[in-house]
Amino acid sequence: MTNIRDLAKMSGVSVSTVSRVLNNHPYVSEEKKLAVLAAIESTNYNRNINAVHLSRGKTQLMGVVLPFTDTPYFALLLKGIAQKALEYDYKLVLFQTDYAEEKEMEALQMLKQKQIDSLIICSRKSGLSLIQEHIQYGTIVLCEKMKKESLPSTFIDHYKVFFQALEYLYQKGHKEIGYCVGRKTGANSFLREQAYMDFLKKYELPFNADYIMDDCLYFEDGEKVIEKMKRLDTRPTALLVTSDQVAAGIMIACQKEQLSIPKQLAIIGFNNEPIAKMMNITTIDIPLVELGNNLFLQAMGEDVSSKEISVKLIERGTV
Repeated sequence: MTNIRDLAKMSGVSVSTVSRVLNNHPYVSEEKKLAVLAAIESTNYNRNINAVHLSRGKTQLMGVVLPFTDTPYFALLLKGIAQKALEYDYKLVLFQTDYAEEKEMEALQMLKQKQIDSLIICSRKSGLSLIQEHIQYGTIVLCEKMKKESLPSTFIDHYKVFFQALEYLYQKGHKEIGYCVGRKTGANSFLREQAYMDFLKKYELPFNADYIMDDCLYFEDGEKVIEKMKRLDTRPTALLVTSDQVAAGIMIACQKEQLSIPKQLAIIGFNNEPIAKMMNITTIDIPLVELGNNLFLQAMGEDVSSKEISVKLIERGTV
């Protein structure tokens, strides 16, 4: 394979001159530049991109860890990251993990081996201690509230948001309140559960494990929620649903069962997706694209402090 020294010899210039031409550096005479370009064309020379990255100390690649790409939550988060990546001329390396720790480890290994410059972890299964072991190799940014600012993060305070939504339902007269989540484990799910338990304690309400439903990610899961509720002796009168898609699915299932919303079941969704507006669903507006924008900037090292993203309740017709 032709190397940079061969190009220098063929074009009758120094190695440094060839390097300047390859990197579009100024101060190369037109004659020498044309000679180098002719040598490149005649040999079909291609630069060793790994060597270029090594010399620059950057790959212009950023890793993004996320469990799924087919849910609106992560799709919008990724959209925000991708917007900034395009603006900063960065390419994204996606690690779709389905919450498999070995897939998350692959991303951390690529950071360690300098194959990516930085890493955004949108949602994780791995322990925090494992992630912290890798911060010496590059910037790692999380999408969760941290107890200590050992890692930069952009986050929604899910405890605060959940508690406020529960309070809103209580003020509307609801005491039998349940909730639906994608998974019961994970940092954000833990905060939601904590908020729920603290809410029950504040108002001296009984705990019913059947009111907590997980594995609710997609539109069709709404039917599964209603089927489970039908088997309960005492049904919740209101649900917090951490996906507008699932909330919409619940609404359709209620129509089939002739359950009146919000009279027989009140619903609050999350994310304020277009389907929530179309179906008049009360929801929590989470600016996921903005959240993704900030995750990218933190991964670039522009802001290493943690940042909370504000949300708001959009009142519509399901409460």
